[in-house]
Amino acid sequence: MVLTDQAVIDDYVARVFEINDFTVGDSKAGYLLRYRGKLRGDSLDAHASLCEWLAPLQLTPLFRKEADGGHVILLIASPPEPKPGNWKINLWLFLATVVSVVVTGMGYTDPALLKDVSSNLETGWISFLHGGLPFAAGMLGILLAHEFGHYLMTRHHKTVASLPYFIPFPTLLGTMGAVILWKQLPRNKRILFDVGVAGPLAGLLVAIPVVVLGLAGSKLAPVEAVSGGFIEGNSLVYLLAKFAVFGRMLPAPASYGELAPVLYWLRFFFTGTPAPLGGVDVYISPLAMAGWAGLLVTSLNLVPVGQLDGGHVLYVLLGNKTRYVLPVVIPLLAGLGFFWNGWWLWMVMLLFLGRHSADPLDQITELDPARRVYAFLMIVVFILVFIPVPLILY
Repeated sequence: MVLTDQAVIDDYVARVFEINDFTVGDSKAGYLLRYRGKLRGDSLDAHASLCEWLAPLQLTPLFRKEADGGHVILLIASPPEPKPGNWKINLWLFLATVVSVVVTGMGYTDPALLKDVSSNLETGWISFLHGGLPFAAGMLGILLAHEFGHYLMTRHHKTVASLPYFIPFPTLLGTMGAVILWKQLPRNKRILFDVGVAGPLAGLLVAIPVVVLGLAGSKLAPVEAVSGGFIEGNSLVYLLAKFAVFGRMLPAPASYGELAPVLYWLRFFFTGTPAPLGGVDVYISPLAMAGWAGLLVTSLNLVPVGQLDGGHVLYVLLGNKTRYVLPVVIPLLAGLGFFWNGWWLWMVMLLFLGRHSADPLDQITELDPARRVYAFLMIVVFILVFIPVPLILY
């Protein structure tokens, strides 16, 4: 096909590109045709036009930059049209996640409800089940907002992606979140950015009100040494939310000792030590727990590496230079792992998830000024929601 239509293809490319040289490739080279040179005009319009012209020939153009500032157009065989997914799988996974999250939420209810269960098995279990619903509603509301933020943005940009796959996991949160799978590569960095940030922003729009409402229904109490006790870790957003509701920094220690309050809080924020036994903390309601968990999930998604949402944000800003970020993030997480060993598991996962970015078809088109500002703001959001020590055991 390429040889037969070579003159036509060359003409299409020459309309948007000043061709300096031309190479015929193969499947091993990763392209069928390669053109080096310089784009004549706007890269966004050029890529859209070339996609339209080459579609009948079953060819897809890739726009790439060279180290010297030159441009490259690679033509590859167009991938087959994405097949529709089986929505029943998504539905069953979601229903399983609902059950998992409700059961987990039951564990965060008032222990006094257990007495109702023992005294009246039928009505007691109904009360206990109702106790798990606020956590489940908050947690699922945040996750649904996050994932459909991604999904609806792919629909807005006419890029095919799967419906969310929810992951039931009946432990601390009742779920390991959800994922949406790209079925087509994003056309350019702007689309990759829009899809990447839509999820965390939508999730935060739900998570922050859930946190505040949940804290309003929580109570302050002394921090006493109990077997299996834990304190949920602070992010700056969570710390400010507690201050807004209770008017004080929490957990409040019994004494700052010989440290200045600022130094105490810096140490506690990044290490979770010492546990503020004898002090005062908020004993959060199940709804507040769901909001806190939503902040945690958002912060994990915004870690700036690989296929995570934060990795997409950093990629559109730095391009291939993001490969230098993972070797910095891994040692930082290894250090934080001494204060919460869950970071070591996350570190191992990132060694697999963090090596590759989602490469758009057009890597020449950069972010417009407004999106660039939003990208830097998302880095600020990550700093605000990041929880250095998610669980403080005492």
